[in-house]
Amino acid sequence: MAGCSSAVVVDVAPHAAEPLCASIVLALPEDLDGLERLRTTSQATVAWGDPGDPVVLRCGVEPPGPTTDQCVTAEDEAGSVDWIAVSGPAAQDGSADWTFTTYGRSPAVEVQVPASVTATRSTSFLLELGPALSQVEQTRRCL
Repeated sequence: MAGCSSAVVVDVAPHAAEPLCASIVLALPEDLDGLERLRTTSQATVAWGDPGDPVVLRCGVEPPGPTTDQCVTAEDEAGSVDWIAVSGPAAQDGSADWTFTTYGRSPAVEVQVPASVTATRSTSFLLELGPALSQVEQTRRCL
């Protein structure tokens, strides 16, 4: 039935036509921490999970400059990726929407994680994106 489902509507990022975005999307995992990959409507985008409230990745967003927002490093044996992490308002259960944007890489990648996902799992699944994102040279790091 997955082939019959409609695609997740995602706004295209301003720099989605960057050739590295195609390489990144092709290298992304089919499943993200048990969330199945979904079809999307825009170039250089991927979604996982519930079609009504998915985790959404967009490649080609504007690279963030220096910021006072929280910057975190997702690191494992394959390498590390720095992310600017911005949370939305917290729900009563303490969960919140989160937006993660790669820091120090161009093209930049944004991952939007809905509160419905953060309520039931850690965002450590960002580590699973590292191998694909490491195709883009890191020119700056979190302090």
